[in-house]
Order: sequence, then structure tokens, then C-alpha cells
Amino acid sequence: MNSFRVGLFLAIRQIRRNNFWTTLLIVFIMTLTFLNLVFVTGILVGLVEGSSYAYRTQYSGDVLISDLPEKSFIQHSSTLLSMVSQFPEVEAYTSRYLAPAVIEANYRNLVRPSDVPDQVSAMITGIDPSHEDQVTRLSTLVIEGEYLNPTDEGYVLIGSDLLKQYSRGPGTGEGTLENVAVGDRVRILLGNFQKEVRVKGIVKSKIQEVSMRVYFVDSELRKLLGRNDYNVDEIALKLYPGQSPQKVVQALTNQEQDKNALIRDWEQSQGTFFTDIKTTFTMLGNSIGAVALAVAAITIFIVIFINAVTRKKFIGILKGIGISGAAIEISYVMQSFFYALVGSTIGTTILYGFLEPFFRKNPINFPFSDGILSAPWEGTVVRVLVLLLTTLVAGYLPARMIVKKNTLDSILGR
Repeated sequence: MNSFRVGLFLAIRQIRRNNFWTTLLIVFIMTLTFLNLVFVTGILVGLVEGSSYAYRTQYSGDVLISDLPEKSFIQHSSTLLSMVSQFPEVEAYTSRYLAPAVIEANYRNLVRPSDVPDQVSAMITGIDPSHEDQVTRLSTLVIEGEYLNPTDEGYVLIGSDLLKQYSRGPGTGEGTLENVAVGDRVRILLGNFQKEVRVKGIVKSKIQEVSMRVYFVDSELRKLLGRNDYNVDEIALKLYPGQSPQKVVQALTNQEQDKNALIRDWEQSQGTFFTDIKTTFTMLGNSIGAVALAVAAITIFIVIFINAVTRKKFIGILKGIGISGAAIEISYVMQSFFYALVGSTIGTTILYGFLEPFFRKNPINFPFSDGILSAPWEGTVVRVLVLLLTTLVAGYLPARMIVKKNTLDSILGR
């Protein structure tokens, strides 16, 4: 304890006597190192989390109920819907009718029998416009035209990924419809049945389950499919904030509804893709951060080493008057700790006071995701501890190298 108190006294004295700009530069390097450790990984993971969040808010809700693999619809749907509407955790729900179909455009321009029709396969989806909007806010994704009304018979919303003018990435335009805009007519080919409808709006989302569909009012699609039993194909539940999706899934399972439908929370419905990509990006971000950590450690080592070498005579005198080598080593370790602690504190303030809120409000527009900055507290604390430990070691090694030299040689400068 005596060595610690003396070492702390020497460290405070040395920091006060250091050149202000030198101290500022070291703290600045430590701040950038900390931000590099957190920021790079946070952006890479946030890219996946942004996509996962959009999947949850724009498509699946907190709980997604779909038909079993061996069934063509959710059996006893009316009973299930009545049940979930009574759950205190459920804020809103929406049910959907689904059917694969072919969408045809520009068919009036076909003159010769050999002309190839402009067609694309898509999933047609029947929704209650009001219920759907309460769960997924689908109306906010309409970039052209208008959202559906419950009485809009003969009108559809069409996903942007089905249209050539909105296609993204390499090979754009393949498997899409050309020259389709709001107000144009398209033809729905459903088995041997076909129906001409008018495009009322265009839905744009980075979630394919949303942007690759054509939306009908459910009452109209139910007539087209001949579904008089009111058995639907998908049900999405939106829970009140703070409610557990797993609890709702378990409650439905306890009432044996899993025999009629596939019941999953939003994470289960996404499968392992997002989890695997998130793990990969975390490893990549940590690898990049390790390089920054090594640079910081080398910087601290050089600073402490030069400081100790230039004060070698002073260190010899301290040892000569009875100051233990451990106290001197502790003083340099405490200096390193000071630089890392101040740099981490400033970095944490910048991270949670500016960067994280900024990217929440202004996500990065990646092709398949609106990327955010993912910076959970537990991960940040771990990185702070790693940075502190690294700098402590980097500060101890050069101090130990100088202190272990012969006291007389140090005093005489030999």
C-alpha cells in the first residue's frame, strides 16, 4: 500500500508537469482508439440489426403466425384471431391471405401471337388496410400513389422490387415489369382465372417479403380465391412495448394452437441468417479493432519508454533515497491508466451523447438495410476494460525495463 500511495503521488506530479499538448495528444489517440474499437464493430453489426429491425416492424411484427408446412392455410383462423385479440399483451394484429400468381403488364401492346408478354411471378396478399397499417405502418412505405382503403375493389399496391425502375444492384430489370406506374392497369393470372386491376400505389421496402408482393383488399382477394371459410395464411402480432414475444408464443402453445399453425417470435421467424451475419461482422469488427488496440499499446509504450529514459537519472535518485522500484513502476502504470481512462470517458461521451443518437435518427442508406450504430452497454464496458488492461501492460513494460537497471549506473547516466 505504501508503494501504491507513493506511486500515485509520483504519477499525479508527473502528469501535472507534463507538457499540456503532449498529454492532449495522447488522450486524443486513446479516444480515437476507443471509438475505433466500438464504432467499426457497431456499424457492421448495426447494418444487420437495421435489417432485422425493419423485418420486425415492417413485416413480421413481434409474433408471426403462419400455416404449417403440410397445410395450405391456418386452420381455425377465426378462433385463433379471437383468442389473440383478448391477450392483454397484444396492441394490434393483422391477418393476411396469400397466393402465388403471375403479374402481367403492357399486355395491350401485344400485337402478334409470338410477342412475349411482360410477366413476373409474385405473391399476392390480401390485407385489411387498417389492421395492416396498425402493425406494420404499410401506408408509410407507399412512395407513390395512395394507400388502400377498405372499399378499394379493383385496386392494388405493388412492391417496388417487381418494377424495373426501382430495381437495385447488378442485373437490374431482370424478372421485373417495365413501364408500370400509378394508375396503370396490370393483369393478375391466378391459375385459370385472370383479373385486371389498377395500380393505386407503389410500396418500397428493403425487406423482400414486403417489396415483392402485390396487395389487395382482403375481401376482394378472398372472393378471387374462393376462401369462404375465412382461414388466413399469416397473422402478425404487434405487442405493447416491454411485453415478451416468447410469453405470447408460449401462451398460444399451451392452448395447443401450435397444432393449427406455426407460431414463432420475430427472431425465430427470421431464421439463422441474421444471427450468422451478425456473428461474422462482429468478428470482422473485432479484428479491425485489434489493430487499433495494438497501435494504442505501441503508442503508450513509446511515450512511457521515452519518458522513463529521459528521466533515468531522476529514477536512479529516487531509488537511491529509498523509493522502491515497485512505487516507480506503479507511477508509470498509473499514468498509462490515466490516459486510457480519460480517453475512454471522452469516447463514451461522444458515442452515447452524439454518434448513437445521430445514427438512430439518420440511418446509413445501405442497399439492403438502413444501418444504425449498435453499441450495447455491456459490449462497450468490455472494450473499455480491454483498452485499460492493454495500456496498463504497455505502461508497465518500459518502466520495468528502466527501473531494473543498476541504481548507480542510472544516477551517473551510464
